[in-house]
Amino acid sequence: MRLSRYFLPVLKETPAEAQIVSHRYMLRAGMIKQQSAGIYSWLPLGLKVLKKIEDIVHEEQQRAGHIPVLMPTVQSADLWRESGRYDAYGDEMLRISDRQGREMLYGPTNEEMITDIFRSHVNSYKDLPLTLYHIQWKFRDEMRPRFGVMRGREFLMKDGYNFDLTKEDALHAYNRHLVTYLRTYERMGLQAIPMRADGGPIGGDYTHEFLVLAETGESEVFYDSDITDLSFGDRDVDFDDHAACQAVLEEFTSRYARTDETHDDAIFAEVPEERRRTARGIEVGQIFYFGTKYSETMGATVQGPDGKPVPVHMGSHGIGVSRLLGAIIEASHDENGIIWPEGVTPFHCGIVNLKQGDEAADGACDSLYKSLTALGLEPLYDDRSERAGAKFATMDLIGLPWRITVGPRGLKNGVVELTSRRTGESEELPPEEAVLKIAQIYGKAAS
Repeated sequence: MRLSRYFLPVLKETPAEAQIVSHRYMLRAGMIKQQSAGIYSWLPLGLKVLKKIEDIVHEEQQRAGHIPVLMPTVQSADLWRESGRYDAYGDEMLRISDRQGREMLYGPTNEEMITDIFRSHVNSYKDLPLTLYHIQWKFRDEMRPRFGVMRGREFLMKDGYNFDLTKEDALHAYNRHLVTYLRTYERMGLQAIPMRADGGPIGGDYTHEFLVLAETGESEVFYDSDITDLSFGDRDVDFDDHAACQAVLEEFTSRYARTDETHDDAIFAEVPEERRRTARGIEVGQIFYFGTKYSETMGATVQGPDGKPVPVHMGSHGIGVSRLLGAIIEASHDENGIIWPEGVTPFHCGIVNLKQGDEAADGACDSLYKSLTALGLEPLYDDRSERAGAKFATMDLIGLPWRITVGPRGLKNGVVELTSRRTGESEELPPEEAVLKIAQIYGKAAS
């Protein structure tokens, strides 16, 4: 993409309403625009990152054998009355009526609807196990929406639901989701720590939250510092292997890590003092096992091996897709702007032309742009007639991991400058070698 043809409404000043880093940089980098309290339009740069995050979530869910569906945003109040949650959920639920006077709601979650789909189409234990998920917009009428996409009223969320014949099978689904989430977050450049949590209005005896450590986190967390040394890496876990998934769960949850809601001073005191840590954390996902809570209430049964009806065991698993974008910025930024991890960057690299209109510089930039594009990469070419300082400031603000700087002086020596946004380190390379290095970073073959 050529920046002269792109819609990137960057701001020089920080809007007064932006209280945390991610909100400030998302507004300044032209990623979002507030339409009303806690509700945002996603502008091109923000939407590109949101889609990158969404794609990773889809890929990891389907790697684990989970099946995508898409449920509507507006739900019937009748389903929620059937489960007993319509009145219990509270004021965060946006209740509405259609023109026929039927009571509806803008879905904050989908346990009732997915249970209704299941009971309508699945009748036998032979159709189990089954895990369905979707990525859809949700609405929760927060009393005090704040911090941009971190605590908005409308948000994009992946929610998945498993249906199993026995508790043992359902806990395997729980473990499988924990493994899937660990891989998902690492692909986004995040270390998300699973912490024992409270079930809240969804309920459940087993539940873990995934939190990213950040100063602006809404939760106080207590943890054993050893857990920050763990990495999922490139493990090839067999998701059908109960023991393998259980082993990963035990590895990542055996060390103390809890939110303030479930913190236990006595257990925490057993952690060696030099490893005890307190910090703030941003919740980016949560998994639940809640047994037959919804299936018994709503009649979601299957015919068991003995021919008798059996209520299925269920769990739900959520990832805050739009919230993740804010969490990544909170965890990866500096005083100049965002620093995107390679896995979610909106463009793979930036090209800065130091002397627009110079024949050699223009030609070299065009050649770099075409070479990178031919390899399936997306460069952002700043071809505006702006001073160099303004171009560098824009690139730093929007946070592309790599920048290729092209100028007449370097070209006389046959080189361009390749700069890492994260480290600030630069090296001079011939243009074709700069292309090769970018291609290797992103796993693209270059001839």
